[in-house]
Amino acid sequence: MFFDTWSGLLRVVVVGPLAYIALILFLRISGKRTLTKLNAFDLVVTVALGSTLSSIVLTKSVALLEGVLALATLIGLQYLITWSSVRSARVRSLVKAEPTLLARNGRLIEGAMRRQRMTEDDVLSALRTEGLDDLSQAAAVVLETDGSISVLKALSDRDDGLNSVPRPEAEQPAQSKA
Repeated sequence: MFFDTWSGLLRVVVVGPLAYIALILFLRISGKRTLTKLNAFDLVVTVALGSTLSSIVLTKSVALLEGVLALATLIGLQYLITWSSVRSARVRSLVKAEPTLLARNGRLIEGAMRRQRMTEDDVLSALRTEGLDDLSQAAAVVLETDGSISVLKALSDRDDGLNSVPRPEAEQPAQSKA
């Protein structure tokens, strides 16, 4: 139960650090995007990498080179998907969600909050994190693609910075008929 063989322990001590070094090298080669705040796609890749590393270290039937190839394949696929998403709106829309406007000009957007399963308490907590004590002090509250909540403070002398955030139909500016 606590000990099987010396060769099993030796395998963990030798293969573990080698697999770990290979993973670190692959992550450095693949760039910072591999280690960004997690959206759903990044979370899946991260869990798969951890699971693969665990299998390499603890499963005797997985050879080191097979495991390193599996790590390289996962990171290569992640690199290919992120590279493609930067160059293609279609791929980007499949991989990454859009930010969601939860509140604007001191008013909650109930439909958006319901769709995103957010409560008023969630929004108020984000306000407090930004040092605001009232929703009227926020120009906007946005649920970002990685699940974090951004608060844009209300300032009368600037644009609200929401050009890239889709607005609910009720928030769309009226089209003037000329």
